[in-house]
Amino acid sequence: MSKFNVPWKSWVIVCDGAKALFLRNDGDAEILNLTVVEHFDQPAEPDRDLSTDRPGRAYSSVGTGRSAMEETDFHEQAEGAFLKGIAEKLNEGVYSKAIERYILIAPPKALGILRQTLNAGAVEAMRAEVPKDLVKMPVPDIEKHLTALKAA
Repeated sequence: MSKFNVPWKSWVIVCDGAKALFLRNDGDAEILNLTVVEHFDQPAEPDRDLSTDRPGRAYSSVGTGRSAMEETDFHEQAEGAFLKGIAEKLNEGVYSKAIERYILIAPPKALGILRQTLNAGAVEAMRAEVPKDLVKMPVPDIEKHLTALKAA
């Protein structure tokens, strides 16, 4: 990863499929002071609570063979919908000029979903991508992690 700075009033978006933090640097590029501006959370319901039935069966058109259908992963669908909503919030923030530049931190799979939904303006405002899952860390630990990445 190349070096990057987090200047004053830059945003740091940290998310995964169930939680997102919109952080703003109220410090300077050398000494980060990330402040939580918005927090989004999705209840992590187990897949068994999201689905209602067993997967269906398909019968062969010739003979007596039959096979089970693949079960839909509703948990994965809920995570995808949550990430698309986060990308839309980011698109709106960039469009309204509330977010001028930002760094996006998310697991690789989540980054892929976010990239598909971000518009051209939001992609242009992105200064760096960090493919890591830091959303469960406290904010001071995220600051330390970003400081370590800047020095690398």
